[in-house]
Amino acid sequence: MLQELSIQNFAIIPKLNLSFDSGMTVLTGETGAGKSIIIDAVGLLTGGRGSQDFIREGADKAVLQGLWDVDETDQPLMTALDKYGIELDEQQLLIHRELHRNGRNVIRVNGTLLNATALKEIGNHLVDIHGQNEHQALMQVDEHLKLLDEYAAKPLTPVMKRYQEDYQNYISLQKTLRERQENEQAWAQRMDMLTFQSEELNSANLVEGEEADLEQEYQELSNYQDVMEALGKAHEVLDGDWEANALSSVGTALSALEDIEDFGSRYKQLAESMRESFYNLQDVASEIESVHDGLEFDGERLAYVEERLNLIRSLEQKYGATISDVLNHQAQVDAELAKMGGPQQSTEELEQQTQQAYETAKATADELHQIRQKAAKRLAEQIHEQLKDLYMEKAQFSVHFTQSKQLQATGYDNVEFYIQTNPGESAKPLVKIASGGELSRMMLAMKMIFSREQGVTSIIFDEVDTGVSGRVAQAIAEKISDIGRHSQALTITHLPQVAAVADHHDFIEKSVKDGRTETTVKQLDATQRIDEIARMLSGDELTQAAKENARDLIQREKDRRLSAK
Repeated sequence: MLQELSIQNFAIIPKLNLSFDSGMTVLTGETGAGKSIIIDAVGLLTGGRGSQDFIREGADKAVLQGLWDVDETDQPLMTALDKYGIELDEQQLLIHRELHRNGRNVIRVNGTLLNATALKEIGNHLVDIHGQNEHQALMQVDEHLKLLDEYAAKPLTPVMKRYQEDYQNYISLQKTLRERQENEQAWAQRMDMLTFQSEELNSANLVEGEEADLEQEYQELSNYQDVMEALGKAHEVLDGDWEANALSSVGTALSALEDIEDFGSRYKQLAESMRESFYNLQDVASEIESVHDGLEFDGERLAYVEERLNLIRSLEQKYGATISDVLNHQAQVDAELAKMGGPQQSTEELEQQTQQAYETAKATADELHQIRQKAAKRLAEQIHEQLKDLYMEKAQFSVHFTQSKQLQATGYDNVEFYIQTNPGESAKPLVKIASGGELSRMMLAMKMIFSREQGVTSIIFDEVDTGVSGRVAQAIAEKISDIGRHSQALTITHLPQVAAVADHHDFIEKSVKDGRTETTVKQLDATQRIDEIARMLSGDELTQAAKENARDLIQREKDRRLSAK
C-alpha cells in the first residue's frame, strides 16, 4: 500500500507531500489542475519511462519519493526484491527517483541503486495503473493473448519459461538445418575450415602468458656463451686470484678508514659506508660465482623454446595479435563447430535433432494451451459476474482460440475476445461490436478480477469513468468502492457518484504564485467534501439542493455498505 508520496519540481508541482490510507481515495479538481501529474509521479516511481519534459521549468532536476508498506508474505514481490539484494526496513519500501536535466536518471530502492528495468519489475507488484484509455487494449486483438496470459500468470509463468527455452533451441536448430540444406557445398567448406582451425589450435595447447616466459628463457639460452664470459670476468675483477682485485682494494680502503673512525663522526660515517660497500661486494661476488657455476647449456631445450615461439608467432599472425586473441578465436571456432553439429554430424542426424526439438517445444506449447483454456473458462465466468453489477447482465463474454500453423514465441495460440450482448444473437468479436462504455466496463471488470488474482495492493484509476453517466456511473463507482475494500484504490474522477463512495477525498487545485503556476492538494473534511461533490453536481454555483443531493449520494453508499455486511 502506498503510504507517502513526495514530489519536487515535477511538471507544475514545485513541492508536494501526500499521505494515503487504505480503502478508496478519490482525487478531484478542475481539468488541468494536475491530477494526472500525481499519477504520472507514481508511475515513474514504479518503473515508468522518465523524460526531461517532466522537470519543472527552471529546475535542474525533479525528485520523487514514495513509501510503500508491503506484505512479507507477498512471494512474487519478495522474489523480485531478493533478486536485486533489497532488504525491507520494518516492512517498508522507500523508492527514490531523480530526473536530471543533463539526462541522468538516479533510482534507489531502500538505498540500493537500480536501473529502470529493475524498478519496473518491482513496481509491477506494487501498483496497477488503469488509465482512461487503457480499454483501447481491448480493441487490439494482438493484446487479447497478453491479457489472458496476465490473468493466468501464476500457473502459466513457469511453463512459459520452459517453453521459451524449448522454442529457442528448436529455432536455433531449424536455422542451422536450413543453412546447411540451402548450400551444402559452402557448409562443407566452412566445416572443413573450422575443423582444421580447431584441431590446429587445440593441439597447440596455448597457455596465457607463456610467450613472455619463453622469450626470456630463449634470451638466456641463445646467449649462453656471452653470459658465461661476462659472469666470469665480473667475478675475476671482484674476487679474482690476484692481489689487486676489487674486494682486496676496497678492503684496504676500509682498513685505512677504520684506523681513524674514532677521531670524529665524519670519519666514522665514512668507515660505515665503506663497510657496507665491502659487504655488498662480497655478496655480489658470491652470487655471481654461484650463478656461473650453476649454468649449463641445454641445446635441446633451446631448440624446443625456439620451435614453441615460432609456433606461437605463426598462430598470432593467423588468428590474433596476442595469445589471448588466439584463445578467443579458438573459443569462437569451437562454439560454431558445436552449433553446426561437429564434423561427424550428418544432415540426416541434424534433421532428426531438429524434429525432436520441435516435438519437445510442441509438447510444452500444448501445456500452455491447456492452461489458457482453463483460465479462459474461469475468466469468462468471473467477468459475467462482474458485468451483472455494471448493468451488462445479458452480456456473455468468451475467449475464442485458433492455432497458428507454426510455433511462435508464445506458443501456437491465437486468442480473441468475443461478446454476445443480447440473448439469441451469436457471439461476435468484441472489437467489432462493443461500444466505448461497454469497453470501459469490460476493462473495469477485468481489473477487479486481476487485482484479486495477482494480489496487487494498490490500484490507480485515472478517469476510467469518462463517457458514462446515470446508473452506469453509479455502478462503476460502487465497483471501484468494492475494489477499495481489499486493495488500496486511488481514483481520479469528474463524476460526483464516484467521489461520493470514497473513503477519503483529496482536492487538487491550480493557482498562480509569483507568476508561476503551481498545483496544491487539500484533504477535505466531511463538510468540505459535501461542498466539492455539490460543485461537481451543479457547477460553479453551489446551491442548497446540490448540497442535499451530495449528502444523499454519500449516505446511499453508507447504506449500501451496511446492507452488504
